[in-house]
Amino acid sequence: MWVTHPHVNICPSNNSPPIIATIRSSTFLHNLSNFTIPQFFLLAMWSSLPSDLLTNIFSFLSADSFACAKSTCRHWQACACTTATYNHYPHGLTKSPFLLHNFHPPWFIALPLHNHGLCCYALNPINNNWYVLPLDFLPDPVRPVGPLESLLLLRPSNSAFLRLGMCNPFTRQYKPFPTLNIRRTNPAVGVVHLSTLPFARNSFLNSRVYVAGGMSEASSGGATYEPTLEMYDPQLDTWRIVGSMPMEFAVRLTVWTPKESVYCDGVLYWMTSARAYSLMGYEIESNMWRELSVPVADELEFAVLVSRNGSLTIVGGGACVLGVCIWELGEGDVWVLVEKVPSELEMRLLGERGSWGSTKCVGSDGAIYLYRDLWSGMVVWREVGDGNKWAWFWVDGCFSIRGKKVRNLQIKGVLIHPNLVPSFIF
Repeated sequence: MWVTHPHVNICPSNNSPPIIATIRSSTFLHNLSNFTIPQFFLLAMWSSLPSDLLTNIFSFLSADSFACAKSTCRHWQACACTTATYNHYPHGLTKSPFLLHNFHPPWFIALPLHNHGLCCYALNPINNNWYVLPLDFLPDPVRPVGPLESLLLLRPSNSAFLRLGMCNPFTRQYKPFPTLNIRRTNPAVGVVHLSTLPFARNSFLNSRVYVAGGMSEASSGGATYEPTLEMYDPQLDTWRIVGSMPMEFAVRLTVWTPKESVYCDGVLYWMTSARAYSLMGYEIESNMWRELSVPVADELEFAVLVSRNGSLTIVGGGACVLGVCIWELGEGDVWVLVEKVPSELEMRLLGERGSWGSTKCVGSDGAIYLYRDLWSGMVVWREVGDGNKWAWFWVDGCFSIRGKKVRNLQIKGVLIHPNLVPSFIF
């Protein structure tokens, strides 16, 4: 049985209470005659629970089970949209949206690199089900930048100068960022999460967005490399210039613009997008820059920077290194090899004529995904159980959804925890 959320079709989880999967406000009277006496008692129990207790229960559900619960009746929908108040915080930001607890792994969001059909695709890693999420609510064609807590950071593709915005594809909400203080083309973009702020975990208000380098207009005409950084503060909804950089770093950040950033131990890192790969790091507090080498940098056909359990991690591979390796940064800035992709999964990912140069990767503290395109399937290394054990898995690509064939696309993967409650920040 399918339960329809206003913006995404989600199938009930097998672990959901029976009342969630069978009762909906529009069909309640029709189903009432089919209930047994124990089900009546179950209905009475759930109906009599206080709103604050229901809200707390909902916060532990996975996204698909939460969608089923929210669709059950008006009372449950109201509980699911409950907000928490921060009376001590200024600037009018007094409410925090309801968020699910992160007891479930993040979803893999496949965003087309080009606007094909104005939609993206979402993978639930618990049951490996794919869903389609329409993006027709966006005002402009966009390109994905990366995750922003439980949101997506995007840039309009029809502008020569960098503009940024964020959206929640599950609630169909979009917010453009203000214009930067300095108009830039091709800068590096990074996101920093600050856990010390008094907002709910995974709230956008805990984040800061940095823009570094790029080309700007010279005072004498023409263009020049821009050796400054700007930071977006979501609490004030403004950009401000917060630092500078050596001109050499500005050139490298612009010419070999990084695709991903990772924030670790007070430093925001970018990896250059050209061989031989190297890392550039910006220390937030001291406004200092540093450079790190990449293991076997001249032999890697692809290299991606991720975070794993709070450690700075590189995933890279190529024919010369005999597959895909995973390194973590240890003491003394020494890279330590911690894992290698099993050969049978490597062969399955590459196919008969594949090359490592077309391999892409995205990672979070709980999982690392290797992929190529929407159809090709993915190699996943993720945390299992309650300890620090990790295991390898194969996940099929997205060929069809609910019996309808899906077009194969070049994609960028992003890992986020879905939030199905409309937020006040938009």
